[in-house]
Amino acid sequence: MSETAHRAFVAAVVVLAVVVGALALWQLKILLALLFLAFTVAAAMRPGVDALRRLGIPRGAGVLLHYAALVTLLGLLLWAVVPRAIHQVQAALGDSHEEKGIKGELLTWLDRRLERLPQPDQLVDPALEFTLLGVEIAVGILFVFAAAAYWIFERDDAVRFVTSLLPRARRKLVRDTWDLIDLKLGAYVRGQALLIVLVATVLSIAFWAIGLPFWLLIAIFAGIVEIVPVIGPLSAGALAVGVGLTESPGVAVAAGVVVLVVRLLEDYLVIPRVLGDAVGLSPLVVLVSVAAAALLFGEFAVLLAIPMAAVLATLFDVIVRDKDPSEEDVPTVLFPAQDAEA
Repeated sequence: MSETAHRAFVAAVVVLAVVVGALALWQLKILLALLFLAFTVAAAMRPGVDALRRLGIPRGAGVLLHYAALVTLLGLLLWAVVPRAIHQVQAALGDSHEEKGIKGELLTWLDRRLERLPQPDQLVDPALEFTLLGVEIAVGILFVFAAAAYWIFERDDAVRFVTSLLPRARRKLVRDTWDLIDLKLGAYVRGQALLIVLVATVLSIAFWAIGLPFWLLIAIFAGIVEIVPVIGPLSAGALAVGVGLTESPGVAVAAGVVVLVVRLLEDYLVIPRVLGDAVGLSPLVVLVSVAAAALLFGEFAVLLAIPMAAVLATLFDVIVRDKDPSEEDVPTVLFPAQDAEA
């Protein structure tokens, strides 16, 4: 009886520990998501930092150069795009009372909603909430980039520590799997950044050429939603066609054709050359992963759905399908394989 009671007690403690650990992880899901995002950003920067290091530039300076380049690009984007986007909106709203039909109704609705926004003297509490939200977002961004910088320095030590706890026969497999995941995440992030810039640039030129209203705003939106696979491009196409209908059926058809052509070129020419088989996921797995992440963890997790699915798929291939990670093709985007493996 005492032996049975002892086993039952141990089993109960184990189950309780698992439940408590799961609840704790669930409560810390935002922190874990930020950490995973930081590791993904670090994976994207690592080949560039290593390449600069071989040129004699220290890792710390290499990380700062990457961040400086990112801030510069964002500043140039805001300087070049925001004034023109505001001009488009103000020009459209200024003509809202003169427009008829669907376009007039849409602009009048938008104008009324803007007029209903509270005045500055009415924004005491809402402004405080907005400020707190902005502070939280800023802290989250700083945490991600700081953690990414530290991870670039400490990743190799972490890999050595984890592998030292394992049997010697398993160490190489774990190290190779870790490297393969790191390479996939980095290639995916760099490839997505290239696709966002490419799609937004091409669509902005095409939308301007066909006379689509708000061509710059819609093109930027289409580029950003490239982050969300399948659903993002569909929503961008629907928005372009809908806005085109406010101008004329011909503009709507032209906008739809432009989005379709760009999407086909992206699927058959750009993605195979830019991303290749970076994550190795089928479209169905991608769609299910995005939907599951949004339902379980909220809209923010959509950004991490594909990287998380890529990690799980790699682990499944190594553990269940018994694949050798050292023999897998190394995905490369912007950097050659030797830079990624340095």
